[in-house]
Amino acid sequence: MSKNIFLFPGQGAQYIGMGSTLAQNFEPAKKMLEYADEILGFSISKIMKEGPEEVLKSTDNTQPALFVTSMMVMELLISEGITCDMVAGHSLGEYSAICAAGGISFEDGLRLVRKRGELMAAAGTRSPGKMAAIVGAEDSVVEALCEEASIKGIVIPANFNCPGQVVASGSVEGINALVELCELKAIKVVVLPVSGAFHSPLMQFAVEGLVEAISTVKFSDLKYPLIANVTAEPVIDGSLLPDLLARQIISPVRWGASMQKAISLGVSSGVEVGAGKVLMGLMRKIDRNIKIVPVENIADLAPLKG
Repeated sequence: MSKNIFLFPGQGAQYIGMGSTLAQNFEPAKKMLEYADEILGFSISKIMKEGPEEVLKSTDNTQPALFVTSMMVMELLISEGITCDMVAGHSLGEYSAICAAGGISFEDGLRLVRKRGELMAAAGTRSPGKMAAIVGAEDSVVEALCEEASIKGIVIPANFNCPGQVVASGSVEGINALVELCELKAIKVVVLPVSGAFHSPLMQFAVEGLVEAISTVKFSDLKYPLIANVTAEPVIDGSLLPDLLARQIISPVRWGASMQKAISLGVSSGVEVGAGKVLMGLMRKIDRNIKIVPVENIADLAPLKG
């Protein structure tokens, strides 16, 4: 029997105006956005609608903005009776996925992602780092390149996104060395505009604060299995989530393997819940037979009703 997965985007999917159309046309989304402002104690809604881009792009704002947008879209999907059999979220999106599956409340999830963003930004300031996408190379080749570059500084594969796309993360010196190696070997490499070495040991500073924040939150068993970033395996037991989220911040995101696991469990379709179409694009490179419908506004529901 074919199964449906809800996918939740992570950092990089944000843009000025995200969530605005849905809030204008769907009252529950508007109320959720207003509630988010109340919970956070500042106007995340204004930052989402107006920017400026530098403010929205700041990690401590990007993370709650993306979380709120995904949860607004979840309200729309629920109102239309559109359901899933499992969930997954890319990095930050894992918090959205857990919330959507009933593992944490909206309030706790929003406060957690704001804190996570603050901690990651602080870690980036404390231990400066960079990230770079390596395109068109096998995972094993990227792993070998990272190992070779690591004589100059920390550098590890951080996001195994899909065949031919791995993002490396590490110190400025380590990533610079990796870029040089890629250029020498004529391998395409793109340095990403991020404020730190996410999903690497350089985020260790953020772990202690995140563990403390997570310890204040009540986690419940999930209504649908979550394919976890760290393990690429399904989890329902709420008691396992705090450890997975704490490990996630310094561990590689195994997205390609996670999607392969979902497919092996019967997934044949899915919905990208929130801003952008990044995860739909990655799925096309993982398995073109899996149809992902990106939903951000009411008009996007049409393919799901046909």
